[in-house]
Amino acid sequence: MEIKRETIINKALELLNLEGIEGLSMRKLATALNMQAPSLYWYFANKQALIDGLADSMIERVAINIDSKSSWQTQIRQIAGELRDALSSHRDGARVFAGTYIVSDNVLRTNEALMQALLTAGVNQETAVDYSFTVIYYILGLVMEEQGLSPQNGINLISRQTAFSELAKDKYPINQQAQNTIFTENFTRRFKAGLDLIITGIEKYAETQVVNN
Repeated sequence: MEIKRETIINKALELLNLEGIEGLSMRKLATALNMQAPSLYWYFANKQALIDGLADSMIERVAINIDSKSSWQTQIRQIAGELRDALSSHRDGARVFAGTYIVSDNVLRTNEALMQALLTAGVNQETAVDYSFTVIYYILGLVMEEQGLSPQNGINLISRQTAFSELAKDKYPINQQAQNTIFTENFTRRFKAGLDLIITGIEKYAETQVVNN
C-alpha cells in the first residue's frame, strides 16, 4: 500500500520532537515508517526538502481566521501570536522554519495577511514587505532563544545566573540590577513587549508618511 505524504510528515514531526533537528535523518525516518530509505526519496529528494515540508506543515493553521474588521494592530498581534505558537509547538520549530523560503499556500497566506495588515497601517508596499520580515525575524529569534532553554539542550540557568552575577557585580552594575529580568523564563511577557515596540514603530512611521504626503 502506498504511503501518504501526510503520514511521512507526521512521523517526521514525531522524530523531530524526540531527536531534535540534528537527530532527524532520512534513515531514521525510513526505519520509523518501516520502509526502505530509497523509497523515501520518491517523496522528499533530500533532508532539506523534508525540512521544508515540516516547516510548511507547522504553520498550516496560522492566519486562517483573520477578522478584516479588526484593527491592523490586532491583526498583526494575532498573526504573530499564532506563528509563535505554531513554531513553539515542535522542538526546534524555529530552526526548522528559518531560512526555508517555502513557496506554499500556508506561507503565502501568512505573508498575505501580515502584509495586508501593514498596508492598512498606511505604509507602502516595499515597506510592508520589509516590516513583515522584521516581524517574522523577531518571532524566529525569540522562539529560538526560548527553545534553546528547553531541558533537552542541557542549559542550567541557575548556574549561568550565578556566574553572571559574579562577573557583573563589580564591573556591570546595570546588568547586575537587571539580572532577574534578564534571566526570566516569562517569554510571553517578553514577546508582547517586543511586539508592542515594533507596532509602535510602524505607527510612528505611518504617521510621518501621512504628514509627508
